[in-house]
Amino acid sequence: MSFSEFTEQDYAIINQNYAALRASAEKRCANSAELEVVQRAFEFANDAHRNVRRRSGEPYMLHPIAVAQIVVDDIGLGYKSISAALLHDVVEDTDYTVDDIRERFGDKIATLVDGLTKIKNVLDSEQKTHGTDISQQSLQAENFKRILLTLNDDVRVVLIKLADRLHNCRTIEHMPEHKRDKILSETMFIFIPLAYRLGLYSIKSELENIWLRYKEPEAYEEIKARIDKISREKGQEMNDFVDPIEQALKNAGFRFQIKKRVKTPYSVWNKMQTKQITFDEVFDLYAIRIIFEADQQSPESERDQCYHIFSIITNIYRYMPERLRDWVRHPKSNGYEALHCTLLSNSGIWVEVQIRTRRMDDIAEKGIAAHWMYKKSGYLGEGDYEMDSWLSHIQEILANPNVNALELLDIIHNDLSSTDIYVFTPKGEQRSVPKGATALDFAYSIHTEVGNKAIAAKVNQKLVTLNYVLKTGDKIEIITAEDGKPQPEWLKFLSTHHARSVVTDYFKTERKQTIEFGRKTLENAVTALGYPFDEAMLQRLEVAYGVESRDELLNGVGLGTIGLDNLADILKRSSGSKMSWIRKVLRLEQRHEGPKAPSESFIIGGTDPNTPHFAIATCCNPIPGDPVVGIKAPDGTVTVHKKTCPVAESIAAMHGDWVVVPKWLEQAEDKSFLVRVSLRGIDRMGMLNDISRCVSQVMGLNMRRLNVSAENSVFEGYIDMYVNSREVLEKMMKKLSSIEGVDSVTRSEL
Repeated sequence: MSFSEFTEQDYAIINQNYAALRASAEKRCANSAELEVVQRAFEFANDAHRNVRRRSGEPYMLHPIAVAQIVVDDIGLGYKSISAALLHDVVEDTDYTVDDIRERFGDKIATLVDGLTKIKNVLDSEQKTHGTDISQQSLQAENFKRILLTLNDDVRVVLIKLADRLHNCRTIEHMPEHKRDKILSETMFIFIPLAYRLGLYSIKSELENIWLRYKEPEAYEEIKARIDKISREKGQEMNDFVDPIEQALKNAGFRFQIKKRVKTPYSVWNKMQTKQITFDEVFDLYAIRIIFEADQQSPESERDQCYHIFSIITNIYRYMPERLRDWVRHPKSNGYEALHCTLLSNSGIWVEVQIRTRRMDDIAEKGIAAHWMYKKSGYLGEGDYEMDSWLSHIQEILANPNVNALELLDIIHNDLSSTDIYVFTPKGEQRSVPKGATALDFAYSIHTEVGNKAIAAKVNQKLVTLNYVLKTGDKIEIITAEDGKPQPEWLKFLSTHHARSVVTDYFKTERKQTIEFGRKTLENAVTALGYPFDEAMLQRLEVAYGVESRDELLNGVGLGTIGLDNLADILKRSSGSKMSWIRKVLRLEQRHEGPKAPSESFIIGGTDPNTPHFAIATCCNPIPGDPVVGIKAPDGTVTVHKKTCPVAESIAAMHGDWVVVPKWLEQAEDKSFLVRVSLRGIDRMGMLNDISRCVSQVMGLNMRRLNVSAENSVFEGYIDMYVNSREVLEKMMKKLSSIEGVDSVTRSEL
């Protein structure tokens, strides 16, 4: 922030923005008295922030106005939350206190402002020292714990904070890069899943797109350009697709509206990454949303009316059965209800169709705020019960005094990020479990003793092991034995917090011995490879294995849940012999708040004794040209990750002050990086020869492994090869794509 006298133009911009907010607030306020409170909050905040500017140079007051606009338009909160959004920075940034707010605006608004002030304080605090003590290591995790605890007090604090985070991300280009990386990592790790779980889909989508725009700018721009081009070219086809549906629904007597949309750049990018496919293979780029007014007088329920519309539109177009998603019968835990199906248009494009009532759409767009509104009016759909159940579950976790901050953050992150599937007991009782849950997770969900004594399971009448991953529709029977007991290896595949905590507690009495055994095991493995087993090495391994404490690393090694199969590769990549060439291709930008001359960046590998060592992260294997972020360990070593690496994201979210900004300087012509490229296509005689010739002879690259198999005339596989830059990799992938019969070429993880 900075201070300078406002001009007439500044005041005009403030008043113009507030006029738009007031117009929105007027629709939301129940009477003139509520609108008067909003007006007084604006005048008070406007005076408090007078002559204060943001980094961009614009009046600071535009920020709280924008946050309040999101609160009313995108979340649908009332006058107290709008007023709190306008006042949310007053206590932090001026001489006014919470008591001053309470005196002028009452206890509830003051409580909301106090909660927002505390969140701002803990997020802005930075850890100044490193250490192995858990209280030092997890300062940022403790901060998040305090934020999440506000869910127990008033969830509106978190909702307003989401609005604040969204506006800060909209203007994030004015932040220094290391702060951008910290904020975006926090956003992806906590705030995006939180927006999803609270049902705020539009906020979630916008935050995801901003994250991608700064984490992978080239990918974002390329995908966005292709989406825009297709939207222009296929607009008429979408109109032609919708017309028969509109006519059929009118003939059936429905009152409705249809909205058209195209997938967001992040949604496309994420599907390309997770499915290892190209842009052209993302077949459900298009979607329409049918929002209808449910007829409360009809003998059909809302659910039946959704099915009625489904039957009408599938009489017009063919649908893909495996893509049918019935979130009406089985709502998501965030209250989301809709019937999804994917239809084939007459022109041959697949279109996702979402069928919702107006109530379902309100909850999908406004999330928990709409849930409250319908709950107060006495109407509850299936999804509302799921929302209440999830909030109760989160509050139980937060109320547990035995969970430390790092464990809590991990639990909440996993819970926020999970999606549910539906399975059945032998008696036909339906139960929901998180996607990725195993048969053993299910056993523990029935009863602790069932889990402890489990030895196997029957799924759909077939005997399976306890690590079997459940799928929607599975019918499960747990087989137990009287002498059965938990095994340490169970922690390798258990995915639910409840099951993991039960097994962990079972072994807690042996934890000290396990940690000591893990230390000896790790020391023997490290020294056997010829490396010193010292404090610097332990800190480097903590980062490499993505753990948050020394005890977690050693306990994991002792239990066998952290394998050492890739230890040699990790040590080799971070050894001193590698440092010299990594220094040639990287520099580290010094942190600074204001603009500095480029000369203030320094070259890694110079004579400066304070120059940090660099290591390439084995979890994501970045190569020159990839957007990267650095995680600076306590010993000064900087581990370089891709900006989109989940390991880096989680560390940056919990230890924001470890984030630094490395930059690739040159192509490193004399050094190579191992990458993997996956291929798929139509097999033919000589295909393997053409692929290997393209890599080895045409591009002159060294292959480490070529693994290709063919079945029914379709081949797929991967090539591990060495390249010296992303530019070379992309050229090689284009060459491979041009080979006759090759359908897709994608970069994949090793």
